[in-house]
Amino acid sequence: MATDLETAVWETLKGVKFPGMSRDIVSFGFVHSVKACAGSAVVELQMATHNPAAAEKVKDEVERAVRTLPEVHEVKVNMNVTRPPTREEAAQKAIAQDSSLIPEVRHVVAVASGKGGVGKSTVAANLAVKLGQLGYRVGLLDADIYGPSVPMMFGITDKPRVDGNRIIPFQKYGIKVMSLGFILETDTPVIWRGPMVMRAIEQMLGDVEWRELDYLILDLPPGTGDAQLTVTQKVPLAGAVIVTTPQDVALIDARKGLAMFKKVNVPVIGIIENMSSFVCPHCGEVTDIFKKGGGERTAEVLDTAYLGAIPLDPKIVLGGDAGVPIVVAEPDGPHADAFRRVAEAVVEEVARQSEMKPKLSIV
Repeated sequence: MATDLETAVWETLKGVKFPGMSRDIVSFGFVHSVKACAGSAVVELQMATHNPAAAEKVKDEVERAVRTLPEVHEVKVNMNVTRPPTREEAAQKAIAQDSSLIPEVRHVVAVASGKGGVGKSTVAANLAVKLGQLGYRVGLLDADIYGPSVPMMFGITDKPRVDGNRIIPFQKYGIKVMSLGFILETDTPVIWRGPMVMRAIEQMLGDVEWRELDYLILDLPPGTGDAQLTVTQKVPLAGAVIVTTPQDVALIDARKGLAMFKKVNVPVIGIIENMSSFVCPHCGEVTDIFKKGGGERTAEVLDTAYLGAIPLDPKIVLGGDAGVPIVVAEPDGPHADAFRRVAEAVVEEVARQSEMKPKLSIV
């Protein structure tokens, strides 16, 4: 039980403000303990600040304030100052703590685009299936909250099974598949604010029975909003793959997406150029519909890997609408071969990024 003198010291310390702030050091939690007896007072302060001068000023103010009490004849102030973590260190710590969401997943690869309409989900679906065909244990999470298309691309119309408090993902074409589209009604628009988006993605990651996977492919919504930031904060990403088309307007948005991942310290595995050219099914002539080599030039300018090009073909669209990805419909065709090269490039780049990545420094 605190003595009357200790209570008086605590009340006095409530009048000491942190420099530049309106709050007092007691409400900030900077006062660790107070011991006072027979006219002697000892105050223990603990704070984290980048400003040592401010800490010293607080110490002086505490000593001055306590000395104003008539019952106090001797004051000792012990100060313990630590450096708070940088924004990057705090993000790393949060990621390390939240990696328990999917502890058995070795590599998480986000597939993203700066804008819609570039075939991002088609690339994500075929990349995931091709990785499975190459012998890896793979999961595909359709995290495109506002426009989940994986249910149609895999021809799944059922609701997922729930075992206890765990959601069981579907198994199809050799991989595990989960999407918010399996839960929502087909024509139900998703009008959610940021916190709801964040919670939904957390549940799709942490409440799904993914178990041991070599790769979990995340099909992110287009753009650089809440979903992308939530993923970068909640799971340790092996890297991000940016999907674009050769159009200048798409390349501009691809650069924005790439810059966003770099800003939050997520390695960019590379750029995939989708719809790069059209091969006539009758004569075999190659036509560059949107221009040529835009993705490769962008990768060179932004100093990231160019993972490959996927040609435009109606068969890819028809396969997606029918629930059969092109790498399944035509496993020996040119498009499956293009996705094989992309998948192998992703594997190689993830391995390289893993070797380069420093160990997390937890503070």
